[in-house]
Order: sequence, then C-alpha cells, then structure tokens
Amino acid sequence: MSNAVLDINEKPSVGQLITFSFQHMFAMFGSTILVPKLVGLSPSIALLTSGIATIIFLLVTQFKVPAYLGSSFAFISPIIIVAGLTEAGVSINPGNAMMGAMLVGLVYAFVALIIWKTGYEWLMNILPPIVVAPVIIVIGLGLSGVAVDMAMNVNGEYNGLHFSAALVTLLTAIIVNVYFKNILSAMPILLGIIVGYIYSVIIGIVDFTAVQEAKFFAVPDFLIPGVHYDLNFTWAIFLGMVPIVIVTISEHIGHQLVLGKVVNRNYVKDPGLHRSILGDGLGTLASAFIGGPPKTTYGENIGVLAITRVYSVYVILGAAVVAIVVSFSGQLMAIIETIPTAVLGGISILLFGIIASSGLRMLVENNIDFGNNRNMVIASVILVVGIGGAAMRFTESFAIEGMALASIIGVLLNLLLPGREKVDKDIYETE
Repeated sequence: MSNAVLDINEKPSVGQLITFSFQHMFAMFGSTILVPKLVGLSPSIALLTSGIATIIFLLVTQFKVPAYLGSSFAFISPIIIVAGLTEAGVSINPGNAMMGAMLVGLVYAFVALIIWKTGYEWLMNILPPIVVAPVIIVIGLGLSGVAVDMAMNVNGEYNGLHFSAALVTLLTAIIVNVYFKNILSAMPILLGIIVGYIYSVIIGIVDFTAVQEAKFFAVPDFLIPGVHYDLNFTWAIFLGMVPIVIVTISEHIGHQLVLGKVVNRNYVKDPGLHRSILGDGLGTLASAFIGGPPKTTYGENIGVLAITRVYSVYVILGAAVVAIVVSFSGQLMAIIETIPTAVLGGISILLFGIIASSGLRMLVENNIDFGNNRNMVIASVILVVGIGGAAMRFTESFAIEGMALASIIGVLLNLLLPGREKVDKDIYETE
C-alpha cells in the first residue's frame, strides 16, 4: 500500500503544482549549474537542457518514473580532457565535448536495445561493484586537486580572503547536510552556494557589472553543430568520453532500484530498464545537440521524493518547465555568472568527496572482500591508473587516459582474472 501524498499519476492542485515544482527545481539547481561552470560551458543551457531531457525521459518511460535529469558529474574530467579549458575557465573546443556527449547518448540507446532483447543481468556481471566502485572513487579523488585550487587560489596564487569564502560555503553545506531536517537537508549544495555568495558580497569579492548590464530576457548560449562548430568524430573523443558510461549506467540502475523502493514500484520490470536507460540516453543526445552537458537521473530529487512523499510525475514535469523558463532569465543567469570561483571550490570539496565516499560505500555495502587477492588487484590498479593520470598514447593526438583508461582496464581485469563470481541482480541497490 502506497503512503504517498500524491502518487505517480495523481494530479496536484495548482498551488501544489507550483510549490512542489519549484521545490524540485531548486533541489537540482546547484548541481546542474555547477557542472557547466566547472567545464566552461553555459549554465543557462545546462538548465534548459535539464528541463528538456527530463521531459524526454518522462515521455520515453510513459510517465511512470518520477525522475529528474540534471548535469552528470561523472563527465567533468572527460569533458575537460577532450575540450580543454582556459585559465579563465572557458571551454576551448566545446564542440568536442558535444560530440562526445552525442556518442554517449547513442551508446545508451545501444545498451537499451540489447537490454530490451536479452535482459539486464549480463550487465551486472560485466560491471560488478569491484569495478564500478573504484572508478567512482577515481571520479571524486581525481577532481580533488581542482576543487582545492578553486577554493584557495586566485590566478595560481594563494588568497586567504577567497579561501574564507570557500570555507564558509563548505561549512554551510556540511551543517545543512548533517543537522537540517526534511526538505532543506536535500539541498546542501544550493544553500551552501547561497550563503557563500552572500558572504562573498559582504567581503567584496563579487563583481556585479554583468548583472547591471543583463537583460530581463536572454536567449541561452546555444551550441548547434554545423552552426557554431563542425561535427568531428575522433577516437580520442570516443575513448575520452564513452568509457564513463560504465559508471553512469551503473549509477542509473542504482537510482532506478532506489527510486522504485521509495515509490513502491518495480521500475526494472515496468516500464523496464531499457526504457529508462533509453530516456537517459535520448535526453543526453538532445542536450548535446544544443550545447548542454551529459545528463543523469539525480539522487537529490529522489531524496526530495522520499522526504515529501510527493511522487506525481506532473510535479516532475512542472519542475522541468520551470527550469526551461528560468534558463531564459538573463538577470538570474548573470547573477550565477558572478558566483566567485572560491564558492564553487568550497562546495566542490564536499561534492567530489561525497562522490569518492559513495564508491567506498558501495564496496562496504556489497561486502567486497579485500582478503581476496583478485579484488585487491582490480581495485588497486583502477585507483592508481585513474588518480595517477596514466595514459596510453597511440598518436600525438590520440590517447586513452585517466578515468577512461582505468574503467577499461577494470572491466578487462574483472573478465580475465580467474575466480569471477556471478553477481546478484540488485547489487547496486542502496538504502
């Protein structure tokens, strides 16, 4: 028996629709705009495409899965590697990142097709926790240097004033996450950024020039293939971005299992994992065609569902529409652009740490035995290759490196080393 305030297909009143939709939009807002800020893309496009991708996901899953799609943190390093980043934080070749995101979307669709025809259990055997968890740790720890640099340095030099803004942001997010209850506890990133921003205004490190010049209505900075850049497939882009789906598909399966428990449904069977992965992939593909980063289902929004017991897909649809509308607000987007790098660095310290810790949590919850040499070898190689930034260079412009190389090696070691155990179908489930 469902204990929902609003169940999956229940229509909310107008007041409920507006209130709950804004609630969901704010829950994902901080994370969704943080990714483009870190990789030099447009926050307004990231917000716009999160709304569009969510609508696509709802359509593909037949309005049965109340999930919101936001920017994926797993692709931060790959995007920076394939697209490059200036010292000012602007993407050098954003077209490369978009090409990579399109390939990721197509791979999602291909995996969905295979799952539709053959079932999903084979995927669990290729991507067990002993492979996925260390790669997740690499994602978090691999970005730790970036977070610390953003928090305490300005133009490569230590700056105590900016570092204080980072620490205020970090402390606020920690307090919200640990001590706050109900809906506020699901928004530590947003509240941390808000408090850090206010503190930054007080100490005088925020430049409001862009806000004063901004228009009330502004079209987001679209990146259209053939207009703003040429579609250019290279194996470097493919191997720089696509191996990360090892993590994001595993993450997707975990989210669907947890979400199903929250709303008392079995989403692996209905509408089926193939539909939800296809929805995620088509959302990522559509996002890439107009300049947005790859998308993923958001744990923050699952947290909001668990706390409020408002499961209605109409509310998720409303949140998507709100995100699209807000993305055309020139003044709001200008304010976002004024967020000091130190504030983003402060929140990134917690965020990247949580990503790494979630990998550790997966190892613990799945009772991975490190007394088993096979497990120890796989995890050790993935961690050192990924965090150490190892690279296999085939030509001057073609290399497989870092996280992507670690992911591939991890899968191969798991398949080739003796003693591989068949895993259960719910291995990614978390409480």
